Amino acid sequence: MKTSNDLREMLKRIDHRGYPAYKDIRGRYSFPQYILSVDHVQGDPFAAPSKLSVYVDGRTAGFPRRLYDERHRRIAFQDELTRRFGRQAERAAFKAKGSGKSGLIAVSRCGQEVLERTACSIDPESGSITMRFEVGLPANGRTINGREAEKIMFQLLPGCVEEALLFRKSDEKQLMDIADLTDDQQYIRGALNEMGLCAFVADGSLLPRESGISQRPMKDGIRFNAPEELKVTLELPHRGRLSGMGIRKGITLIVGGGYHGKSTLLKALELGVYDHIAGDGREYVITDGDAVKIRAEDGRSIRQTDISMFINDLPNGKDTKKFSTADASGSTSQAANVVEGMEAGASLFLIDEDTSATNFMIRDELMQRVIHRDMEPITPFIDRIRELYDEYGISTVIVAGSSGAYFHVADTIIQMDRYVPRDITEYAKREARSTPAVNGVEEYAAAPDLDRRPEPSAVFRSGERIKMKTMGREAISINRETIDLRYVEQLADSEQVTALGYCVRYAQRNILDGKKTLSQVVDELEGIIKKQGLAAICESRSGIANMAMPRRQEIFACFDRYRGLRL
Repeated sequence: MKTSNDLREMLKRIDHRGYPAYKDIRGRYSFPQYILSVDHVQGDPFAAPSKLSVYVDGRTAGFPRRLYDERHRRIAFQDELTRRFGRQAERAAFKAKGSGKSGLIAVSRCGQEVLERTACSIDPESGSITMRFEVGLPANGRTINGREAEKIMFQLLPGCVEEALLFRKSDEKQLMDIADLTDDQQYIRGALNEMGLCAFVADGSLLPRESGISQRPMKDGIRFNAPEELKVTLELPHRGRLSGMGIRKGITLIVGGGYHGKSTLLKALELGVYDHIAGDGREYVITDGDAVKIRAEDGRSIRQTDISMFINDLPNGKDTKKFSTADASGSTSQAANVVEGMEAGASLFLIDEDTSATNFMIRDELMQRVIHRDMEPITPFIDRIRELYDEYGISTVIVAGSSGAYFHVADTIIQMDRYVPRDITEYAKREARSTPAVNGVEEYAAAPDLDRRPEPSAVFRSGERIKMKTMGREAISINRETIDLRYVEQLADSEQVTALGYCVRYAQRNILDGKKTLSQVVDELEGIIKKQGLAAICESRSGIANMAMPRRQEIFACFDRYRGLRL
């Protein structure tokens, strides 16, 4: 390992040389409080920034062990350190001048959710910290500006490390509050099943967001207050007594007029699979971690999926037990999404009428009289919703604003009235008696065949370079094959999408063999990540990519939408 003085001398030596000379600084350098590693150097000042990292020994960092001794605390602590380093980096960015990206200092930008990221990792035994970030190495045109680079390495970065990664510069109470919050969130998640609940929304939660493009809480938004009939009270380890609305397992219907908060509540439940930071307003909105949002997805590809639970006897004779299409309709895509959710281990389906295929959700009495059941290949979701719970233990929460058909099958009916929830189960059931229920199927369906065994593609094992690009939260391009993830709505961060791309690439190269089922493939991926971290699937020679941990359900969703997957 070289010293910081070696780096200083090297920057002076390459000053005013062509930009490629920056590659000479790759390596590790010992600074007084940390080790700086230059992992990848950008090709020119206009290219993607260089990748650097710092390693701070646990004794130097000095953070109390309680902050990271358990996995959920460690993830929350890593998240906080990333946010702190990000704030310092933002202040220091572009204080070193130059062309292109010169002077940039940036780390993963965290949203409202607490996610495990490759940006920051903490050794649970020693307490040592590794922070990975990007730097735009300074240049004038395409000529190295060594003085400005020296300013970054010896003034700006040491300040970021000092302020963000050392305990003596920290607010101990704030850090302990973060640990206490994640303990309480973990406690609620563990209590849901014992209490017969699939979700919990605390009184005082602020569910409305600032705008359609912002996940920050709305100022002066209406606070949530549970109806007495659905109120439950928890005794949390740190906060103490907390009351709120418990959504029971089974079938829950959320109704109400337009703009009264139905979809806002459902959106909070969708993202309640993640912990949220203090001040978000949804810190105590906790949903079963296996919940899956289901919707219609016109045009998506479906590969060898058994949708016979919902669709049979197609006029063209196509087999619905091994159904494939490159351009699914709304109903077939939603049927596939349900079955794929079952395969991914979903315990709760979240559905919004507005994003569903009408003919998949319901066929009313008049339509059944005009178009007889034996002429309709679709068995609507309403006919299977009870079966999903009784046979597979999968609860459902549905937002509905136009059809009252689900009143008959719902266990709980919640009306959102100007963002205030009301339990109207008894009233709605009484009114529903005057309207005949839709005639359902008489028999349960056979369990769907989930035995899909993907085969590897030769190109991934040929040694050729695999090009990969993340397109925000919407898609990944792998060797020009786009995996469309626009409608996988529980992805909270583009870095999760990047991780999904690496999951596909790693599985193609190392796991797929035509013998393992897709479930076994995902099991193996999760095992590798749990044991070695997300960095294990990166396989990068130029530094670990910026990734955030996706859930098991999103890994399945990515494979299911990958048109290049051979099944």
